[in-house]
Amino acid sequence: VKEGQFYEAHQQLRVIASRYTKSSDWASAVDLLASGASMLLNAGQGGSGGDLCMFLMDVYGKAELKPDTTNKARLLSLLREFPEGEPTRKRFAGEFGEYPAGDPELHHVIGTLYAEEDGEALEAEKHLTLGSADSAATFASLEYNWYASDEPSTAPHYAARVVFPYLLVGNLRAANKAFLLFTSKLSSSNPGLSVQEVGSVSSDLRVYPSLPLLNFLGLLLLAIEKGSADVFKQLKSHYASYIKDAGNWNEALAQVGEMYFGIKIPSQSNPLFDM
Repeated sequence: VKEGQFYEAHQQLRVIASRYTKSSDWASAVDLLASGASMLLNAGQGGSGGDLCMFLMDVYGKAELKPDTTNKARLLSLLREFPEGEPTRKRFAGEFGEYPAGDPELHHVIGTLYAEEDGEALEAEKHLTLGSADSAATFASLEYNWYASDEPSTAPHYAARVVFPYLLVGNLRAANKAFLLFTSKLSSSNPGLSVQEVGSVSSDLRVYPSLPLLNFLGLLLLAIEKGSADVFKQLKSHYASYIKDAGNWNEALAQVGEMYFGIKIPSQSNPLFDM
């Protein structure tokens, strides 16, 4: 690698690692692939380094390695070494561990990396949705920074981009945290924005007279905490015209209704059976 013979180094590392895996010498295979991938990535060889990273993930799976601190630290270190914009990095995330959707810490790191890159907000959203307890703050900042370059009236749409994904993976705590952080930043960055504080014994809510859909999201989170299907239905009815204008909220709300309030999503009618 030091001599610039990247192709030869890449191929040789693959051959040696394959020998280790055939003899089930997992420790040697992991050490070789991790160090080789790191050298190639730091030499700017994202494709070759990324290929060895994927090979490493395959070895992790075959060796049934546990997601302990050492094994995760090795992957997190490699994630940070990828050159910006390297396509292989999109595949090298969250496919390892005892979690059904991948490891939350790995998702958090790669989501944060994408959040820092221009044009990668959608990729960041996917990973931060499945991330760790720290991801809500990163996700809220991502959406707020995206919103800041748009029209002031679009704030609810960007808030929804973080609230709905968290709700649909069953993470109410993260949805609440991200919504609070987003609206706090909105208020502090826009001192002229009219805000009314509405408090009760059990909860506090900021009301934005000029942003009805933002109020809807806040009330939706409260309704979920209370678990009241009637309140959910009343909310949808009261804000129906605004929700219609939002364009694409109905599908998410139907899933929220089923997940949190037991309101079944109507099955699609099949014209062939209706004849």
